[in-house]
Amino acid sequence: MISKKTKYGLKALIHLARHYDEGPILIADLAREERIPKKFLEAILLSLKNNGILQSKKGKGGGYYLGRPPGKITLGQAIRVMDGPLAPVPCVSETAYAKCSECDNELTCGIRLVMKDVRDAIAGILDGTTLADVLEKVDSAEESEKVLNFYI
Repeated sequence: MISKKTKYGLKALIHLARHYDEGPILIADLAREERIPKKFLEAILLSLKNNGILQSKKGKGGGYYLGRPPGKITLGQAIRVMDGPLAPVPCVSETAYAKCSECDNELTCGIRLVMKDVRDAIAGILDGTTLADVLEKVDSAEESEKVLNFYI
């Protein structure tokens, strides 16, 4: 399960992706439009900026904006910044591996073998999905919602 921090961070990134060519967006505007507590959003955006996903501009016309095009930022990158490794257990993590103290043999541990499959599936989806992909999914869902169905 992703944290509230990550959910808010992803909402903010999707919003910034939607407005990618429009310049920086003020935190106050982003917080209001996405219904995210402003103080919490400030910390999230700073973390994303410190990890190269966002950039900011100070002064008049300032705010936050994506550091790369939406097609170059994956959900996996963003989630790792906000929540850490994607792995459900540390012994299958590719970015923060740690041996489980209670495990006698990693190679034959049934829990590890299954959790590696889980980690690989999650990483495959999140690392293969960009902000641009999310925007396409949203647009497609909005289009299908507009279609009227008539039944006789």
